[in-house]
Amino acid sequence: MADFSFDIVSEYDKAEMNNVFDQSQREINNRYDFKSANIVLEWLDGDKTGIKIIGENQYQLDAIVDIFRKKLSLRGQNLKTLDIEINKPNESNFKISWEIPFKKGLNQEKAKQITSLIRETFPKTKTQIQGDAVRVSSAKKDDLQSVMALLRTKDFDYPLSFNNFR
Repeated sequence: MADFSFDIVSEYDKAEMNNVFDQSQREINNRYDFKSANIVLEWLDGDKTGIKIIGENQYQLDAIVDIFRKKLSLRGQNLKTLDIEINKPNESNFKISWEIPFKKGLNQEKAKQITSLIRETFPKTKTQIQGDAVRVSSAKKDDLQSVMALLRTKDFDYPLSFNNFR
């Protein structure tokens, strides 16, 4: 009998993030309360690993983050992708800038937390930590689907996605 498996990863779709960025930029340009404001929304670096927002006050930055979150949810992306707690807004010369990186990758601690949860709940499944992914395998597809359902119900502080379902 063949073993079935899938990988648990913490990553985001760059193409969807590009769409979210473009839609957010369009809404910022069209909003009446931002017409006379000097607001900039740009990528954090060339690899699109986050966003940088430059505005005149904290209200504008919060509004832009809300716009970005709304667009993320409309595109079916996980809101936990935004790592808002890591950096606080910087103030200088009547401008406020905020760099918000995207969360990506599972570190050892997070992977161990996931594997221990799976082992406690589903002892017949096998888990392996492979770099920044966790491979889950079982003889039954139903067990794997139950593991996915369990992980979707848990409230982790990082986004989870599943790929390589075999």
